[in-house]
Amino acid sequence: MALKIVKGSIDRMFDKNLQDLVRGIRNHKDDEAKYISQCIDEIKQELKQDNIAVKANAVIKLAYLQMVGYDISWAAFNIIEVMSSSKFTFKRIGYLAASQCFYEGTDVIMLTTNQIRKDLNSPNQYDTGVALTGLSCFVTPDLARDLANDIMTLMSHTKPYIRKKAVLIMYKVFLKYPESLRPAFPRLKEKLEDPDSGVQSAAVNVICELARRNPKNYLSLAPLFFKLMTSSTNNWVLIKIIKLFGALTPLEPRLGKKLIEPLTNLIHSTSAMSLLYECVNTVIAVLISLSSGMPNHSASIQLCVQKLRILIEDSDQNLKYLGLLAMSKILKTHPKSVQSHKDLILQCLDDKDESIRLRALDLLYGMVSKKNLMEIVKKLMIHVDKAEGTTYRDELLTKIIDICSQSNYQYITNFEWYISILVELTRLEGTRHGHLIAAQMLDVAIRVKAIRAFAVSQMAMLLDNAHLLAGNNQRNGICEVLYAAAWICGEFSEHLQEPNQTLEAMLKSKVTTLPGHIQAVYVQNAAKLYASILQQHEQAGDKKAAEEITQILIDKLPQFVQNADLEVQERASCILQLIKYIHKLQAKDIPVAEEVMALFTGELNPVAPKAQKKVPLPDGLDLDAWINDAPSESSSDDENTKKTIFHEEEQRSIRHRQPEMDEDELARRREVRKQEQASNPFYIKSSPSPQKNYQDASGVDHIPVVQIDLTVPLRVPGMPLSDQYLKLEEERRQQQRQDREKKKKKQKRDKKGKRRHDSLHTESDEDIAPVHQVDIITEEMPENALPSDDDDDKDPNDPYKALDIDLDKPLTDNEKLPVRMHRISEKKSPEIEAAPVEEKSKKPSKKAKKEKKDKEKRKSKEKGGKKHRKSYENPENEFAAPEEIIAPTLKEEAENEKPTEGSDLDFWLSKAPVQSKSQTESLKNEEASVIEEISETKEEGEAKSSKHKKKKHKKEKSKEEKKSQKKKRHSADDAPESVQNGSIDDELLPPMSSYSLLAENSFVKMTYDIQGNLQDGSQVVVSVIFENQSSGYLKSMDFNVLDSLNTKLIRPEGSSKHDGISVPFQLPPDVSNEARFVFTVESIVMPQKLKGTLTFIVKTDDGSSHEKLDFKLHFTCTSYMITTPCYSDAFSKLLESGELKISAIKVDRISISFQLLLAKICFHHHFSVVERINSCASMYSRSIQGHHMCLLVKMGDNSISVDGKCSDSTLLGNLLDELKQTLTESC
Repeated sequence: MALKIVKGSIDRMFDKNLQDLVRGIRNHKDDEAKYISQCIDEIKQELKQDNIAVKANAVIKLAYLQMVGYDISWAAFNIIEVMSSSKFTFKRIGYLAASQCFYEGTDVIMLTTNQIRKDLNSPNQYDTGVALTGLSCFVTPDLARDLANDIMTLMSHTKPYIRKKAVLIMYKVFLKYPESLRPAFPRLKEKLEDPDSGVQSAAVNVICELARRNPKNYLSLAPLFFKLMTSSTNNWVLIKIIKLFGALTPLEPRLGKKLIEPLTNLIHSTSAMSLLYECVNTVIAVLISLSSGMPNHSASIQLCVQKLRILIEDSDQNLKYLGLLAMSKILKTHPKSVQSHKDLILQCLDDKDESIRLRALDLLYGMVSKKNLMEIVKKLMIHVDKAEGTTYRDELLTKIIDICSQSNYQYITNFEWYISILVELTRLEGTRHGHLIAAQMLDVAIRVKAIRAFAVSQMAMLLDNAHLLAGNNQRNGICEVLYAAAWICGEFSEHLQEPNQTLEAMLKSKVTTLPGHIQAVYVQNAAKLYASILQQHEQAGDKKAAEEITQILIDKLPQFVQNADLEVQERASCILQLIKYIHKLQAKDIPVAEEVMALFTGELNPVAPKAQKKVPLPDGLDLDAWINDAPSESSSDDENTKKTIFHEEEQRSIRHRQPEMDEDELARRREVRKQEQASNPFYIKSSPSPQKNYQDASGVDHIPVVQIDLTVPLRVPGMPLSDQYLKLEEERRQQQRQDREKKKKKQKRDKKGKRRHDSLHTESDEDIAPVHQVDIITEEMPENALPSDDDDDKDPNDPYKALDIDLDKPLTDNEKLPVRMHRISEKKSPEIEAAPVEEKSKKPSKKAKKEKKDKEKRKSKEKGGKKHRKSYENPENEFAAPEEIIAPTLKEEAENEKPTEGSDLDFWLSKAPVQSKSQTESLKNEEASVIEEISETKEEGEAKSSKHKKKKHKKEKSKEEKKSQKKKRHSADDAPESVQNGSIDDELLPPMSSYSLLAENSFVKMTYDIQGNLQDGSQVVVSVIFENQSSGYLKSMDFNVLDSLNTKLIRPEGSSKHDGISVPFQLPPDVSNEARFVFTVESIVMPQKLKGTLTFIVKTDDGSSHEKLDFKLHFTCTSYMITTPCYSDAFSKLLESGELKISAIKVDRISISFQLLLAKICFHHHFSVVERINSCASMYSRSIQGHHMCLLVKMGDNSISVDGKCSDSTLLGNLLDELKQTLTESC
């Protein structure tokens, strides 16, 4: 065996490690694939060895190869072997490889369940941590179901490192196993108040991510998140919470009124730009959700806009982009607040970053009005000329059209200006948005009747200069404008000044180079224009001119008849035959203009885009039924039909290509084709063309060839410039103002026109009368059409859909998480129980002792569970033993929480203060967290119990155990009686508050509470509630305390010891808010008082005044104590240690009940009840610096005696004095 071990270690010396593999891959660049294949063969041999170190080395190399791109799924079983290693370094390698290559379809992943459970329950926190990290990458629904209970248990682990990981992985478990959300949610909710900031941040992240998709289920957490938002100093936690509030606000409008003040305070105080951006976003969402509006919401909007302006002016491109993005959200609801920053937005159009320019364009879309539309479009047109790159230039073109056409051309006052803008946009070369310009030209010409004459004149000009636009023949190019120009000129031909010239322009041979759909419109509208011209000539009696125009069409239309586009062919053929027939009628002097015009009379309304989808299905029509006989199902028939189909198609095509024609028709067509080829410059002829003869002629060679500079934008001659309309519009508006003022003067003279005068007086400058009116044309729909159709189909595979669960309902029995349990046979149980008894008679072993202790623990917990359920029914049992606090199951917690959550939210959203409730909740959570620490120390203490204890100590312990057993029997006998007495008295605990009055005057009232910091033993947190008692507005509040040698106020960096701390909020009348201040303390054994001053400004309608309020901050020894539950055995060990000092007090004339007395001590002095027997109770607490404080409280006839033990006698004496004062006041 030894030789085998030595041989294995020698072989490992020659194995390649990861560094050798990487070095080898770099050295074999030419044959990398071959080298890697050799390495994979070596790795396969290594995986066959028994040595786990060799396997781990092979797996880490496979993990690297997987990152390079090689498949390692074949080694999944070997990875599980390395995962099961007892050595952490190897286990980590296994989990790393599993997280990379395992997925839901991996076959062997089911074998990892028990191994992962074993690692999760490992005493080594790093084994547990690596298991949680790896599981998060390959968790499956089966793994999530089997391990959910184990992971949920880890959420209460004593180590924050494990609690944080367990909380985070629960999010993945919820996605894979949604049934675990409800039972685990109470535990997850507790982690929001975890003493560790990392665990708290993880819980906030998980809940916020869950609430992002289903916010309504988490509305009941609003009070808890509000408390975190006002107390947390972690910016990332604040960002998550503020995002969550932004999603919750639309569901509960009352929440917005609660949020607006702390959010504006954060906007004022924070220097973090990320937090500022989220605060602004949430404020916007809050103001949108408040449908009724707030009286001072304009101030909040102005504040947001000012802060966003700072972001936009920043040199950081990311901040500038975020500022523009948030500004666009404000623009939707408060456009006037953003319009004042138009100059800043226009400056962003000159930014080098294209994304910022595009975001600025989106802002300009919402900033336009009737006043500034022309000015904004003019600046955008300048940017169009200077724009580099077709993408940004096309976006500019789109935004110009969108800005002008929004809301049915609401902001356009002069449509001649808009038509000229569209015509100027046709100068753009290389654009792909020609169809947008064409659609706008058509829409304006159809809907604005007064503009048709001007539009027709501009379109005729475009048709005359079509050669400048026809160069870009790509689909959706600028040539698409000619589509609209031809249609407008044909449809509204009565407005043409020179129709003959326009007709000739539409029939030029250059038109045949345009796309087919444009040529089809040319042909169709040439016929319309011909009909109009023909009617004019017949009415004028000019037969010769009518025949000439007919002959022009007969000569020009054949070039369209032979077009490659079928639509052009069909239209040209039909119209050509019609024109020929008209020509024959003209030869017989028959008037035909009226009949031709009848072909194109009437207007066609646009059809709705979804009209075809909304046509109802007629009765008796089956769209799935066969029209002809169904084909046979045999494959041989299918093959035969395929062959015959192709054969028939070929024959059919041949027949269509050779129609029957006589010789005269063939000769005529041949002659027409030769003439067309002779006149077509693009047709290559066999004989030399006249053009070639011209080029070969003498005197041509000396002509220089001039290169055309196409970078210069082409300007169509005679095109109107839009700039001239700016001046005309200013003159028109000035004239309107003068007319309005004249009307006002006339109405002032007229006494009867008061009402009319008032209405004119309130008219704003925004109501500018447009020159032309827009006709709103409704789109046609079929009869009996459906009103709407639902096109928004949700993704059926959305994992968040299953998490839409009501978390407020109580848990049912079938919703408990599956727990792994051993199957125990009832017949074997007596033997199992008898085994330790037999061993006990001989010599008790460690195992027997441990089993006995575990058994006693389980019994005590069962008893504690019964007592706990009684304590929920009876308020007297509120301060029960720690076992009674731990006992309830998650189901009982959910049932106890359910009835109050809805009312709690309503109560919190109301104006009533809820400080006492939140305080008691935090105390309960602190108790629960400290119980875990005490239980951990207890287990460690039991494990470390040594054999070398003194015999004397054992005897003393045995005596005390006998006494305690007698007491337990006595208490067990009296327990029903005590409960019965409590139920008969039916005594309710009075409401208690830990806040004390600090100072008060006519302006402000301050109450405070001091709590120890669990994280730092040298710090205490002072919570001060400021309440405005005046009718004015309190602002610029400054809180300052004079430092002592022992206690000092923690001030911001760079502040001196004389500077105060500004309170991060302002107080409107009758409003209160809470602020927290942190103090450092060196010694806690003595109470002390610190003098302080609050300075503030009171702002009223009469003016502002500076005020101050002096106070004394009293740090009692009680304020340094932390409520810490303790077990009875740990309490007895502490008393036996002999390290505690003793002192006692006695108070006479006590008239309150013992239950209420204990409640006051627990609440005001931060103690917990360890054990209570009749009118005697033992209590425990711990200071922030680790001092143990033990009390024995006994109640006699109208008197109370308190015996105390503490590790510091001075602290004990001062604490007992404070306790005596509390008991005296309660009497």
